[in-house]
Amino acid sequence: MENDKSIIIHETAIIDEGASIGSGCRIWHWAHVCSKSIIGNECSLGQNVFVANNTVIGNNVKIQNNVSIYEKVVLEDNVFCGPSMVFTNVYNPRSQITRKNEYKQTLVKNGATLGANCTIICGIKIGSNAFIGAGSVVTKDVKDFALMVGVPARQIGWMSAFGERINLPLQGNGEWSCKSTGDKYVLRNDQIIHLPSRN
Repeated sequence: MENDKSIIIHETAIIDEGASIGSGCRIWHWAHVCSKSIIGNECSLGQNVFVANNTVIGNNVKIQNNVSIYEKVVLEDNVFCGPSMVFTNVYNPRSQITRKNEYKQTLVKNGATLGANCTIICGIKIGSNAFIGAGSVVTKDVKDFALMVGVPARQIGWMSAFGERINLPLQGNGEWSCKSTGDKYVLRNDQIIHLPSRN
């Protein structure tokens, strides 16, 4: 990392010794990256982002201002974390009780979007290309391509990898094609199967 000129780190950011930061990363004002964290290539960490020990961040992840990535959070490639969204790592915190040995892993799969001010309760999995609406509170696992909104969050539809609403019901069977990419989406057994265009 020390000799990689492609990495941009603002002078106010704190990068602890031992942190692994990939090529092409941009780390902005007052961010703090702890020593036992792993950050992939081409990531962007906005103002006041905190990355704790024992976190893994994939490639091309965009973390907007005022987001904390706590221990045992794993973000796969191409994840978007909107401004001021929240992760947790303890299900039942108490100030007077130490529960560091009870941290739960949260996994956010490739391409998922976590909207501004949403909250992700620890110990769950957010599926590939899922879309969590702004301000939602997610308390359970989310399917691939699911569109989730509300408190607590509930699925109201499906979103394509391109970020457009898929015109298919929540259940049953059907097919839909993305006009922007030509990709096909097949609904089968209440799950979306993504068939990328060969063009």
